[in-house]
Amino acid sequence: MDNLGKNRPLFFLNDRLEFPDVETANEDGLLAVGGDLSPERLLLAYQSGIFPWFNEDALILWWSPDPRMVLFPSKLKISKSMQKVLNRNEFRFTKNTCFKTVIEQCASLVRKGQDGTWVTPNMIDAYCKLHEKGFAKSYEVWQDDKLVGGLYGIDLGHIFCGESMFSLVSNASKFAFIKMVQEFEAKAYKLIDCQIYTAHLQSLGAEEISRDKFAKVLKGEV
Repeated sequence: MDNLGKNRPLFFLNDRLEFPDVETANEDGLLAVGGDLSPERLLLAYQSGIFPWFNEDALILWWSPDPRMVLFPSKLKISKSMQKVLNRNEFRFTKNTCFKTVIEQCASLVRKGQDGTWVTPNMIDAYCKLHEKGFAKSYEVWQDDKLVGGLYGIDLGHIFCGESMFSLVSNASKFAFIKMVQEFEAKAYKLIDCQIYTAHLQSLGAEEISRDKFAKVLKGEV
Protein backbone atom coordinates (compact mmCIF):
# COMPACT_ATOMS: atom_id res chain seq x y z
CA MET A 1 0.00 0.00 0.00
CA ASP A 2 2.96 2.33 -0.58
CA ASN A 3 2.99 5.28 -3.00
CA LEU A 4 -0.71 5.91 -2.45
CA GLY A 5 -0.97 8.67 -4.99
CA LYS A 6 1.11 7.06 -7.70
CA ASN A 7 0.50 8.84 -11.04
CA ARG A 8 -2.96 10.25 -10.19
CA PRO A 9 -4.41 12.57 -7.56
CA LEU A 10 -6.38 10.76 -4.87
CA PHE A 11 -10.10 11.24 -4.39
CA PHE A 12 -10.99 11.90 -0.76
CA LEU A 13 -14.46 10.77 0.24
CA ASN A 14 -16.73 12.79 2.51
CA ASP A 15 -20.19 12.18 3.94
CA ARG A 16 -21.76 11.97 0.48
CA LEU A 17 -22.55 8.44 -0.61
CA GLU A 18 -20.49 8.33 -3.78
CA PHE A 19 -17.34 7.02 -5.41
CA PRO A 20 -15.34 8.36 -8.35
CA ASP A 21 -15.31 6.49 -11.65
CA VAL A 22 -13.19 3.34 -11.30
CA GLU A 23 -11.18 4.37 -14.35
CA THR A 24 -9.62 7.12 -12.24
CA ALA A 25 -7.84 4.57 -10.00
CA ASN A 26 -4.06 4.74 -10.01
CA GLU A 27 -1.90 2.01 -11.55
CA ASP A 28 -2.04 -0.05 -8.36
CA GLY A 29 -5.84 0.11 -8.33
CA LEU A 30 -6.18 2.61 -5.48
CA LEU A 31 -9.27 4.70 -6.16
CA ALA A 32 -10.21 6.72 -3.07
CA VAL A 33 -9.45 7.41 0.58
CA GLY A 34 -11.70 8.03 3.57
CA GLY A 35 -15.43 7.80 3.95
CA ASP A 36 -16.90 5.19 6.25
CA LEU A 37 -17.81 1.50 6.43
CA SER A 38 -21.57 1.96 6.58
CA PRO A 39 -23.61 -0.88 5.02
CA GLU A 40 -24.86 1.55 2.37
CA ARG A 41 -21.38 2.65 1.31
CA LEU A 42 -19.99 -0.89 1.36
CA LEU A 43 -22.82 -2.17 -0.78
CA LEU A 44 -22.42 0.69 -3.25
CA ALA A 45 -18.72 -0.09 -3.41
CA TYR A 46 -19.18 -3.75 -4.29
CA GLN A 47 -21.90 -2.94 -6.79
CA SER A 48 -19.43 -0.55 -8.43
CA GLY A 49 -16.49 -2.97 -8.53
CA ILE A 50 -14.74 -1.41 -5.53
CA PHE A 51 -13.60 -2.95 -2.24
CA PRO A 52 -11.97 -1.64 0.97
CA TRP A 53 -8.51 -2.81 2.00
CA PHE A 54 -6.36 -1.02 4.55
CA ASN A 55 -4.18 -1.61 7.58
CA GLU A 56 -5.24 -1.17 11.17
CA ASP A 57 -5.18 2.43 12.46
CA ALA A 58 -5.04 3.78 8.91
CA LEU A 59 -7.35 5.68 6.60
CA ILE A 60 -9.90 3.59 4.74
CA LEU A 61 -8.55 2.80 1.28
CA TRP A 62 -10.83 1.84 -1.62
CA TRP A 63 -9.54 -0.24 -4.54
CA SER A 64 -10.56 -1.20 -8.06
CA PRO A 65 -7.57 -3.01 -9.62
CA ASP A 66 -6.97 -3.62 -13.30
CA PRO A 67 -6.71 -6.49 -14.08
CA ARG A 68 -9.15 -8.19 -11.72
CA MET A 69 -8.77 -11.76 -10.46
CA VAL A 70 -12.00 -13.73 -10.94
CA LEU A 71 -13.22 -17.28 -11.20
CA PHE A 72 -15.89 -18.29 -13.67
CA PRO A 73 -17.66 -21.15 -11.85
CA SER A 74 -17.53 -23.50 -14.85
CA LYS A 75 -13.73 -23.15 -14.92
CA LEU A 76 -13.18 -24.42 -11.38
CA LYS A 77 -10.21 -26.80 -11.20
CA ILE A 78 -10.30 -29.65 -8.69
CA SER A 79 -7.05 -31.57 -8.31
CA LYS A 80 -7.04 -35.33 -7.96
CA SER A 81 -5.97 -35.02 -4.34
CA MET A 82 -8.82 -32.62 -3.56
CA GLN A 83 -11.29 -34.87 -5.34
CA LYS A 84 -10.25 -37.63 -2.95
CA VAL A 85 -10.88 -35.26 -0.02
CA LEU A 86 -14.33 -34.47 -1.40
CA ASN A 87 -15.11 -38.15 -1.86
CA ARG A 88 -14.03 -39.10 1.68
CA ASN A 89 -16.72 -37.00 3.35
CA GLU A 90 -14.06 -35.88 5.77
CA PHE A 91 -15.69 -32.47 6.21
CA ARG A 92 -19.20 -31.11 6.68
CA PHE A 93 -20.18 -27.98 4.78
CA THR A 94 -22.64 -25.34 6.03
CA LYS A 95 -23.73 -21.82 5.13
CA ASN A 96 -24.39 -18.81 7.37
CA THR A 97 -24.41 -20.73 10.63
CA CYS A 98 -21.69 -18.67 12.38
CA PHE A 99 -20.81 -15.63 10.27
CA LYS A 100 -19.15 -13.60 13.02
CA THR A 101 -16.98 -16.53 14.10
CA VAL A 102 -15.79 -17.04 10.52
CA ILE A 103 -14.81 -13.41 10.04
CA GLU A 104 -13.11 -13.35 13.45
CA GLN A 105 -11.10 -16.45 12.50
CA CYS A 106 -10.08 -14.76 9.25
CA ALA A 107 -8.92 -11.74 11.27
CA SER A 108 -6.88 -13.77 13.75
CA LEU A 109 -5.12 -15.99 11.23
CA VAL A 110 -1.41 -15.26 10.89
CA ARG A 111 -0.54 -15.04 7.19
CA LYS A 112 2.96 -15.40 5.77
CA GLY A 113 4.42 -12.08 4.64
CA GLN A 114 1.71 -9.95 6.27
CA ASP A 115 2.07 -7.72 9.31
CA GLY A 116 -1.29 -7.55 11.05
CA THR A 117 -4.67 -7.89 9.40
CA TRP A 118 -6.97 -5.82 7.22
CA VAL A 119 -9.97 -7.45 8.93
CA THR A 120 -10.11 -4.85 11.70
CA PRO A 121 -12.72 -4.67 14.49
CA ASN A 122 -14.51 -1.93 12.52
CA MET A 123 -14.51 -4.16 9.45
CA ILE A 124 -15.94 -7.05 11.45
CA ASP A 125 -18.73 -4.85 12.76
CA ALA A 126 -19.48 -3.47 9.30
CA TYR A 127 -19.66 -6.87 7.61
CA CYS A 128 -21.78 -8.30 10.43
CA LYS A 129 -24.27 -5.51 9.70
CA LEU A 130 -24.21 -6.48 6.01
CA HIS A 131 -24.78 -10.07 7.07
CA GLU A 132 -27.84 -9.03 9.04
CA LYS A 133 -29.15 -7.36 5.88
CA GLY A 134 -28.61 -10.57 3.89
CA PHE A 135 -25.70 -9.45 1.70
CA ALA A 136 -22.66 -10.82 3.52
CA LYS A 137 -22.51 -14.63 3.56
CA SER A 138 -20.28 -17.19 5.23
CA TYR A 139 -19.44 -20.74 4.26
CA GLU A 140 -18.19 -23.05 6.96
CA VAL A 141 -16.32 -26.34 7.12
CA TRP A 142 -16.60 -28.66 10.12
CA GLN A 143 -14.64 -31.69 11.23
CA ASP A 144 -15.98 -33.71 14.15
CA ASP A 145 -18.31 -30.80 15.00
CA LYS A 146 -15.39 -28.36 15.19
CA LEU A 147 -15.17 -25.35 12.89
CA VAL A 148 -11.93 -25.87 10.96
CA GLY A 149 -12.28 -23.60 7.94
CA GLY A 150 -14.43 -21.16 6.08
CA LEU A 151 -14.74 -18.00 4.05
CA TYR A 152 -16.99 -14.98 3.73
CA GLY A 153 -17.92 -12.37 1.17
CA ILE A 154 -20.65 -10.26 -0.39
CA ASP A 155 -23.42 -11.86 -2.43
CA LEU A 156 -24.73 -9.56 -5.17
CA GLY A 157 -27.15 -12.13 -6.59
CA HIS A 158 -25.16 -12.87 -9.78
CA ILE A 159 -21.63 -12.31 -8.47
CA PHE A 160 -20.05 -13.35 -5.18
CA CYS A 161 -17.27 -11.06 -3.96
CA GLY A 162 -14.94 -13.17 -1.87
CA GLU A 163 -13.23 -11.35 1.00
CA SER A 164 -11.18 -13.72 3.13
CA MET A 165 -10.85 -17.35 4.17
CA PHE A 166 -9.22 -19.34 6.93
CA SER A 167 -8.14 -22.91 7.51
CA LEU A 168 -7.17 -24.63 10.75
CA VAL A 169 -6.53 -28.01 9.13
CA SER A 170 -5.18 -28.97 5.73
CA ASN A 171 -7.58 -28.45 2.80
CA ALA A 172 -10.43 -27.00 4.88
CA SER A 173 -10.60 -23.58 3.22
CA LYS A 174 -10.09 -25.14 -0.21
CA PHE A 175 -12.99 -27.50 0.55
CA ALA A 176 -15.19 -24.51 1.48
CA PHE A 177 -14.20 -22.66 -1.68
CA ILE A 178 -14.90 -25.61 -3.98
CA LYS A 179 -18.28 -26.37 -2.41
CA MET A 180 -19.25 -22.71 -2.62
CA VAL A 181 -18.26 -22.44 -6.28
CA GLN A 182 -20.23 -25.57 -7.11
CA GLU A 183 -23.28 -24.03 -5.46
CA PHE A 184 -22.89 -20.83 -7.45
CA GLU A 185 -22.45 -22.73 -10.70
CA ALA A 186 -25.76 -24.52 -10.03
CA LYS A 187 -27.36 -21.10 -9.46
CA ALA A 188 -25.89 -19.72 -12.72
CA TYR A 189 -23.78 -17.04 -11.05
CA LYS A 190 -21.58 -15.15 -13.51
CA LEU A 191 -18.36 -15.21 -11.50
CA ILE A 192 -16.64 -15.14 -8.13
CA ASP A 193 -14.62 -11.99 -7.55
CA CYS A 194 -11.21 -12.91 -6.10
CA GLN A 195 -9.90 -9.33 -6.33
CA ILE A 196 -6.13 -9.80 -6.65
CA TYR A 197 -3.93 -12.49 -8.20
CA THR A 198 -2.50 -15.29 -6.10
CA ALA A 199 -0.97 -18.53 -7.33
CA HIS A 200 -3.31 -20.45 -5.01
CA LEU A 201 -6.40 -18.95 -6.65
CA GLN A 202 -4.95 -19.54 -10.11
CA SER A 203 -4.47 -23.22 -9.23
CA LEU A 204 -8.22 -23.40 -8.58
CA GLY A 205 -9.03 -21.97 -12.00
CA ALA A 206 -9.16 -18.24 -11.31
CA GLU A 207 -7.89 -15.86 -13.97
CA GLU A 208 -7.31 -12.16 -14.53
CA ILE A 209 -9.73 -10.13 -16.65
CA SER A 210 -9.78 -6.43 -17.45
CA ARG A 211 -11.52 -3.98 -15.13
CA ASP A 212 -13.75 -3.00 -18.04
CA LYS A 213 -14.93 -6.58 -18.57
CA PHE A 214 -15.49 -7.00 -14.85
CA ALA A 215 -17.61 -3.83 -14.81
CA LYS A 216 -19.70 -5.15 -17.69
CA VAL A 217 -20.36 -8.41 -15.83
CA LEU A 218 -21.37 -6.41 -12.76
CA LYS A 219 -23.85 -4.43 -14.84
CA GLY A 220 -25.22 -7.60 -16.46
CA GLU A 221 -24.00 -6.56 -19.91
CA VAL A 222 -22.12 -9.84 -20.52
